[in-house]
Amino acid sequence: MSENTNSEEKLQEIIPSMDEFKDELNRSFRSVKEGELITGTVIGVTDSEVMIDLGYYAEGIIKITELSNDPGFSIKTDIAAGDSITAVVLREDDGEGNVLLSLKQAHDILSWEILKEAMKNETVYSCKIKEVVNSGVITYVEGIRSFIPASQLALSYVEDLEPYKGKTIDAVVITVDEDKKKLVLSAKQVARERAEKEHKLKVSSLQIGLVTSGVVEKLAPYGAFVKIGDDLSGLVHISQICGRHLKSPKEVLSEGQEVNVKIIDVKDGKISLSIKAVEDKEDIVEDVKDAPIEYTEQETASTSLGALLSNFKFD
Repeated sequence: MSENTNSEEKLQEIIPSMDEFKDELNRSFRSVKEGELITGTVIGVTDSEVMIDLGYYAEGIIKITELSNDPGFSIKTDIAAGDSITAVVLREDDGEGNVLLSLKQAHDILSWEILKEAMKNETVYSCKIKEVVNSGVITYVEGIRSFIPASQLALSYVEDLEPYKGKTIDAVVITVDEDKKKLVLSAKQVARERAEKEHKLKVSSLQIGLVTSGVVEKLAPYGAFVKIGDDLSGLVHISQICGRHLKSPKEVLSEGQEVNVKIIDVKDGKISLSIKAVEDKEDIVEDVKDAPIEYTEQETASTSLGALLSNFKFD
């Protein structure tokens, strides 16, 4: 084989063929239409606009007024070179040879679909409260102005809304109405689910046989409900109150009375207690959070409930 032949083969390896550029050439010469969604890469950011590489013969330009509906949006901190951007074509030529684009109009098109899925999946959003309005607060999710009613801000109704301004809270979408541009969130639902998880963790961690002190909260014909800690109450069945037959718990107990009880069962989130099972001189744990943990799912049973709960964040 001659040297010329070898040189030609090497050149063919180095020089790309036209086929390799075909897709890129096709993209560069394709036309764009007003209202079309187009995706590109941020190649520059100034104080007033963002430049986009569209893989097209012209660059895309997004003016600052077309970036976001969120008043807290910052062109300097919320967008950067290398970001992938999907925007709506406003004009194919802005008069200077660029394609004029709108990011906020693209958000309006895409965000509602994202929000519908988020409501279905119960996606939790971290939301910064932007302003306080009548009977609620305003935040922005996926670039869309969102309302959180005062009744959905916390587990209980919030009277004073001002302290929430500037605060970041977790919330889920509960209403999506694209036609009316209505988006409603709930922080209460997130808080309730976390409180339920915390309660289940506390209950499942109680040690059978533990003796602790409590207060009679409520008397019923079939027994007494005794509070043994924060958010923890158990039932002392009438048969477990004392060693003799009772027609009513009121014969020996009254609401507000302090009693010592033994935990005799924990099942399906319910705590069964006994007063009569408490023996003389038994050690009494004043606070169940300080008791050793008998049951955990992923933790080693060698720490107190208080220490275990410190690993969890419950807002």
